Amino acid sequence: MKNKFMQQAIDKAWKYQLLTYPNPAVGATVVKDGKVLSVEAHKQAGMPHAEVLALKEAYLSFYPNSLLQSIEDSVQIHDFLIKNHNSFFQECEIYVTLEPCNHIGKTPACALLLETVRIKKVYIGTLDPNPQASGGLQRLRDAGIEVCTQICQDQTDKLLYPFLKWQTDKFVFFKLAMRKDGSIDGGYITTKDSLTHVHNIRNNLDLLVIGGETVRVDRPTLNCRYASQNNPPDILIYSNQNSFDTTIPLFSIKNREVSISNSLEILESKNFVMIEGGYNLLNSLKSSIDYLVIYMSNNTNSKDIIDINQFGFEEVYRFDINEIDTIIFLKKS
Repeated sequence: MKNKFMQQAIDKAWKYQLLTYPNPAVGATVVKDGKVLSVEAHKQAGMPHAEVLALKEAYLSFYPNSLLQSIEDSVQIHDFLIKNHNSFFQECEIYVTLEPCNHIGKTPACALLLETVRIKKVYIGTLDPNPQASGGLQRLRDAGIEVCTQICQDQTDKLLYPFLKWQTDKFVFFKLAMRKDGSIDGGYITTKDSLTHVHNIRNNLDLLVIGGETVRVDRPTLNCRYASQNNPPDILIYSNQNSFDTTIPLFSIKNREVSISNSLEILESKNFVMIEGGYNLLNSLKSSIDYLVIYMSNNTNSKDIIDINQFGFEEVYRFDINEIDTIIFLKKS
């Protein structure tokens, strides 16, 4: 059963993959007497961590009218649970994809919260490789709390890969929108849910790369208008020609730098980079890409189904964002 509960945390975390930069995507499941009380994930940097949200929702599953229902701030959630837990969590177990943090940053330490509410048992997927945040395991054990590690670690390690890349070097991924038959033409391909998801990722980017031909033909804006915040990324137009119509909307976005080059040298100074384009750009830049992220629409009358293995990437995870669209994460083989 422990693998099942950890898998629920993993599945939840993948829904926020690439949305939590510069933090990792993390999921948590709270269980009591073999029953799942909550499954939560870290959603955005600066917001409550997965463990905090999972403890909050578990508590509310028993006390739905609690004042905790209206509290969103991480510090305030910590304070409420510390003062009002009333030993509720002593018979609870928590499954976390990443070792609970042991430092105080934009949010309080999760390991301290778990220790204070006297959680019964903690299951961890991957130990935290970040020396600033690690130490939660030892803290919990020193407090007499039973901790088990390496639960579904092959899956939690895959979940952590982008974070490790942008922590130590740079993480570059290619975003490709297609229908299930492989067609990529004819205007918008996926639904607004997928577009909103992409815009929320754009909001966190250090750089967005796009091909020159796409700029000339589509005349895009490349902003984040559907995101919870609108922080349009800087743009690199990857092109051998440096003359463009500057009335194209992407050039008129305030507080943005737009550069034009046939070199990717600028990527060396970035940590989180998205490339948007079609098959030609994908093939020409494949050697520079860590991940291929496909937004696939099932909204087509074609009976053909594309074999995504042909791109030379290995599928890591996929989930349906709605009844029409599927997001597929592929890592370089």
